[in-house]
Amino acid sequence: MNGAATYADALYDGAPCGLLLADADGLLLRANATACGWLGFSLDELAGIVRIQDLMTVGARLFHHTHCIPVLEVRGSVAELQIDLRHRDGTRLPMLVNIVRRREGDQVLDQWALFMATERQSYERELRNARKAAEEALEARRGAELQLQAVNAALSAADRRKDEFLATLSHELRNPLAPMRSALEVMRLAGAAEGAQARLLGVFDRQLQHLTHLVDDLMEVSRITQDKMELRRENVDLAALARAAVCDTAGLMGQARHRLELELPAQPITVDADPTRINQVVVNLLTNAAKYTPDGGHIVLSLAVDDGMAQLAVRDNGIGLPRHALATVFDMFSQLEPALERARGGLGIGLSLVRGIVELHGGSIAADSEGEGRGSCFTVHLPLAQAQTAAAPAPAPAVAAPARILVVDDNADAAEMLLMALELFGCEVRAAHSASAALALAQEFAPEVALLDIGLPDLNGYELARRLRATVAGQNMRLIAATGWGQEKDRQRAFDAGFDHHLTKPIDFERLRSVLGQPGAA
Repeated sequence: MNGAATYADALYDGAPCGLLLADADGLLLRANATACGWLGFSLDELAGIVRIQDLMTVGARLFHHTHCIPVLEVRGSVAELQIDLRHRDGTRLPMLVNIVRRREGDQVLDQWALFMATERQSYERELRNARKAAEEALEARRGAELQLQAVNAALSAADRRKDEFLATLSHELRNPLAPMRSALEVMRLAGAAEGAQARLLGVFDRQLQHLTHLVDDLMEVSRITQDKMELRRENVDLAALARAAVCDTAGLMGQARHRLELELPAQPITVDADPTRINQVVVNLLTNAAKYTPDGGHIVLSLAVDDGMAQLAVRDNGIGLPRHALATVFDMFSQLEPALERARGGLGIGLSLVRGIVELHGGSIAADSEGEGRGSCFTVHLPLAQAQTAAAPAPAPAVAAPARILVVDDNADAAEMLLMALELFGCEVRAAHSASAALALAQEFAPEVALLDIGLPDLNGYELARRLRATVAGQNMRLIAATGWGQEKDRQRAFDAGFDHHLTKPIDFERLRSVLGQPGAA
């Protein structure tokens, strides 16, 4: 065994390629003699000290951050990627790189294989643009290796600021969304949703829901880059989603003079799915069909049940796919030539995202084509929702809303719309636009429930909640945080401040009804 181990070590160190082992952050843990020789460092100078990013040129570093890491997180490997590393003396080393990400216990490790390239190969278009911009802007001012470390620190700080900016942007976008959602609910409660108005309100409602979901995604950008997309699942009619997607792409179809044929069943086909995400899937497939079919083409959207699964297919008579591309068309950054050279636009990563969404739902997607110029077909299979019992569900017991409610929000439109909706619930409602006004009004009005915004002009909502709890009337008052800050840490901070519930703007009025009738934390 010792002899075999010695032979294995010698084979590793003397391999005709450079071998590196790094953790998920790029910190080098091991390097063979070949890699150390190429880079001009000893193992002791690399292991536990240097990150692989520190050995890259500016352009390679940027490409590694924006392209390589996301691919590793999604696919677990990157093959035949050409990047430039730097020798200890600053000499540029063109390398052909393969990377495999593996999990050993609780640790994520990246295995790198380096090959010296005899010729510079062409970069992907994204790498060329990124390298040109980065090297012109950065290398002109930062030519030394020590300055590259400063750039890394700046990029890390910018990434943190980006997350903070997106969270703030999401909060600011929720502020105008809240009165819009409240206004829609008021119109429905007031009986305005009749005839043509009902159709208009339906469109407004669907698009507002889509926009709300997109804003929610901004709050958790890290879960998207780490392949942790959250699904908001419910039982939905796939045929209705397909019709909605047809409406969303009608302009594109009309502009290209395509004939879109629908083969949808009369009866519902129910799936347990996130309607916004499945809408993304269908819209993406219809958009691709429209873009890669010559003007005046024929596109068919069909839906059926096949072997216990919902089957949705989009067929076209467009440019088609070469046979060898069928297996890779869903891969990220896949390039289809020469077919795409004749297409208007590029596939990008859209189909890769479609596959990811479908697989998160427990389904699958496949592409088929008889060859270039003979059209293509993309088929999605999704599990059907569990069959519901024939007996009608018992009606939910009526919940009596509290008689007196205090609304505190510095956004006058949001407060006014919320007041109108609560009055239609049969509640007696008062509004305050600052914490000091709310404290004074609470003593006079003695509300049973207070809906508090967090971002107030004098005190924040957390401090207001604490001060209300300190009063005799506030000890039994039910406090509800109604805010644009919706991350888990924001919810926990609200509960720590004494809130009973946390609702994220724009407020779902069915959820509000439930919260008003249930005293537990939510």
